[in-house]
Amino acid sequence: MRRLITIFAPIALLAALAAATATAAEPAVGQARGFAPGQVVVKFEGGRAGRALKLAPGIGVRRAARALRDNPRVAYAQPNHIATASATTPPPDYTLPDDPGTIGGASDAAAVVAGWALKQWNFLAYEGSATARLPLSPGGIDAVGAWRNLAAAGRPGAEGVTVAVLDTGVAYRNQGRRFRRSPDFAAGQFVKGHDFVDGDRLPLDENGHGTHIAGTIAEKTDNGVGLTGVAYRAKLMPVRVLDRQGAGDAVTIAKGIRYAVRRRAQVINMSFNFDCGKRVKVVDEALREAYERGVVTVASVGNLGSESCVSAPATGPRVIGVGGTTEGGCLGDYSLAGKKVDLLAPGGGDPVPGCASVSARPVFQVTLRGRSTREFGIPGRYVGTSMAAAHVSGGAALVLASGVLGRQRQKARVKAMTKRLRSTARDLGLPRAQQGGGLLDLDRATTRG
Repeated sequence: MRRLITIFAPIALLAALAAATATAAEPAVGQARGFAPGQVVVKFEGGRAGRALKLAPGIGVRRAARALRDNPRVAYAQPNHIATASATTPPPDYTLPDDPGTIGGASDAAAVVAGWALKQWNFLAYEGSATARLPLSPGGIDAVGAWRNLAAAGRPGAEGVTVAVLDTGVAYRNQGRRFRRSPDFAAGQFVKGHDFVDGDRLPLDENGHGTHIAGTIAEKTDNGVGLTGVAYRAKLMPVRVLDRQGAGDAVTIAKGIRYAVRRRAQVINMSFNFDCGKRVKVVDEALREAYERGVVTVASVGNLGSESCVSAPATGPRVIGVGGTTEGGCLGDYSLAGKKVDLLAPGGGDPVPGCASVSARPVFQVTLRGRSTREFGIPGRYVGTSMAAAHVSGGAALVLASGVLGRQRQKARVKAMTKRLRSTARDLGLPRAQQGGGLLDLDRATTRG
C-alpha cells in the first residue's frame, strides 16, 4: 500500500478548508477519469519530487490544491490524476476464422512455414520480399528485415537490451495456484520488477493488457508456442503501475518510472494515458530524470473515445508519442492527432473513412484469457495506440542493439533515437499532426549507412 502523509492540524491552511468544503463535498473521483480521492500531490520548494498527501475528511481535493498553490513554499499542488490503459475494444471479434484463440504447439508450428506470419501481419515487410516464404503486408513494419540486420550485427532479437513494461503487470512467473506464466515467455528473459499497486515484488498481471504489451515487445520465438515479439531476445522488466481495471494514479506511475531508471532499463514502455489537457507534473519530473539518464521513453498518444486529445505521458519531456495504424497501412479511426505525435505503429482495428483498405484485424499476441490468471490464448480484442507503442519500444530495443546510433551519451542517445526512428519511418502522405515522421520501418531503422 502506498505510503501517504496525513495532514493534521499543524497545517492550518488545510484545516481551515474543512469548514469551507463541508457543504460542498466532492464525488469519489473528479470529472472524466478523474483523480484519486482524498489526496493532493505536492512538491515543496527545494524538494526532489512531488509526493501524495492524504487530506483530512471533508477537505476537497481541488480546493486544497488551489489553497496550497497560494503558499510561496509550494512549487506545485495538483490532484493525483488517474491514467488508464490505451486499448479499445472493437465491436466484433476479429479473431481469424481458423483461430479459436488457442495457442499452437510444436506440431501446429511445423504444419506451416512461419505459421506466426498468418496472424502477425504487423511484423511483415510491406514491399519487396525478405524471404519467399513470407507474405507481404501493407501495414507491416518489416521486423523481419530488422531481425536479419540484428543477426548480422551479432545481437539477434536485441539481445542484451532491457525494456521496462509499466502496465497492469505481466504473467511472467508461476505463483501458487492462482498465477501461471504465459507459455510463450521464458523465465530467464525477465529481470527483477516491482508491483507499485499492491506494494510487493510480484508484478503479476490480473488484467491481460500488460502481458499483451510485453508479448508484442519481446515474446519468445523458435519455441513452437504461440507467436513472437519484436525484440524477442530482449530482457523484460515488469513494473505494475495499473490495477486490475487498467487504472493507475500519477504518483504510482512516477515511482514506476524512477524504479525502471534506477534498475538500468534502457527503454520504458507506457501504454496508458491521462485525461486530455492534464499536465501531470510528478510524472513529468520522473520522465525528465529518465531523459537525463539516457533512457528512451515511449507512450501511446491515446484513443479517440477514451481521450479527446493527445495526452500525457506522450506529451511529457522527450517522450516518443505513438499513434496507431491498421493492417491495410491506414490511420486507425481511433488514433488522435497533435503536435506530440512522433510516429505511427500497428494498432490494428478499423481505418479512418476514405482509406483504400478495409483490412481491420487486431494485433494478435498471447495473453490472459478473459479474467483468468491461469489460462492463455490469442484473443482478437486488442486494438489501439497501446499496441502501437509496444511496437516502437521493441523497435527502439532493436535499434540500440544494432549499434547504428554509435556511441551516444545519455540525453544525446535519446535525441538520436527519436531522430532515427522518425527519419527512417515510412511516409503515409498524412498531415504531420496525424503521422509525425510516419509508420515505423524497422528494417530501415536498423540498417547501417
